[in-house]
Amino acid sequence: MTASATKTATPTATPTAVRTPVRITVRTAAEDSAESGPESGAKGSAEGDREGGPESSADSGAESGAAPEMDFTITDDGSYAARLARRTGDAWFPERWTLEGPEPYAVELPGNQPEEPGSDVLPMADGRVLIRRSVDGRHAFSLLYPTGPGTGELPLGAVECERLTLLPPVPGGCRAYALEPGAHTTTVWLVTGGAFGPEHVADVPGRCTGGVWLDRTGRMLALDRETGGVTKAVAVDLERGGEVTPLLQIADGSDDRLLLADPDSGLLLVRSDAPGDDRLGWGVLGSRRPIRFPESLRLDDAVLTPFAVQPGQMLMPESCGVALRIASATGSWLGVWRPAGRRLLQLASPEGWLAGAGLWSTEGVLRLPCTTGAVPVGVVDIAPLGGLPLDPRMESPGDGGTEPAQTEVAGQEPCAAQMSPVVCKPVPLQQAPLTSRPQRG
Repeated sequence: MTASATKTATPTATPTAVRTPVRITVRTAAEDSAESGPESGAKGSAEGDREGGPESSADSGAESGAAPEMDFTITDDGSYAARLARRTGDAWFPERWTLEGPEPYAVELPGNQPEEPGSDVLPMADGRVLIRRSVDGRHAFSLLYPTGPGTGELPLGAVECERLTLLPPVPGGCRAYALEPGAHTTTVWLVTGGAFGPEHVADVPGRCTGGVWLDRTGRMLALDRETGGVTKAVAVDLERGGEVTPLLQIADGSDDRLLLADPDSGLLLVRSDAPGDDRLGWGVLGSRRPIRFPESLRLDDAVLTPFAVQPGQMLMPESCGVALRIASATGSWLGVWRPAGRRLLQLASPEGWLAGAGLWSTEGVLRLPCTTGAVPVGVVDIAPLGGLPLDPRMESPGDGGTEPAQTEVAGQEPCAAQMSPVVCKPVPLQQAPLTSRPQRG
């Protein structure tokens, strides 16, 4: 398992960088709800926790000529995004979206030959796009950028291993990391942002997947580690050679995975089978409060996957908006939830939505990237939190099912991410209420 300094050839073709049309639409929760009728079955309401789902749950863009679903990755600050796009036929190429400014636009970054569908792309804060390609048993990395009529490429080197995946964008966007899972050890690589080329950072015991940043400095990384047939989220300190501390230990034999984390508020979104089946739950980084599994995040015939958390809510995890993709056998649509709202708001997804992609502003505006045959680049802005007012019962200490994750004075137990490593103390499941029923006694 070695890092190779071999460089790939710089593309010689001169493809055209294209600014494509855009669409920006601002919608309120009331407007979306007016277009969404109540649903039966899993999409309907349950005990007042869920509100009307969309009338149509067909996948967005399926009939509009949009490209098939591919990963759409957004930088931590929301300025750039990147994905693999496809022209007519099977020719795949990297595409960078510029999201900041009054008019988002996309720039194509094709090389001298089409990319493989399995390649990964990651946007950087300076506007360049990192690409990982599989080449003869190696994973080669390059930085792509527009150069007038062509595409510039800066080869970074390669890692020789069987499997390697890019981690989500690092806060700040000046570095990028990759994960090499092995049978007994997982290696973390610094792909760009170091001296030059891929650099070995840490070896983590166990087979690790996932990857969530816990702070704004890119030091603390959460991974889902499998040991002895059980998966638990752990925190890895990249500045201490990969020092590992427990992060989630809900029950001894449960699989506890971290899906999202917001460093500002400390809000954590987890998936665990500790309640008896696979459930979504929430907690607070650094808090001694237990993980909660609200009934509003449980649908019988659909899978909920959170993809964005509202930033900037310092010490207020209960008020953070959470965007979720709701997927069933008939399609997917949008869900919006927050701990203090106590219910799941289901909305019809915009036409051409790149399902599972989006970001929040600190003011509570949810930005959803969309693409259709008529409008290749579009961003739909919605303000859904007006449909999820804060429930005053969240302030009642006797309501165990949705008790605030942190009611202590900020000076006693801060829930915002620290500059120094934060270690969450494991909480046994028997101390964690699983439903919204009041506690007795």
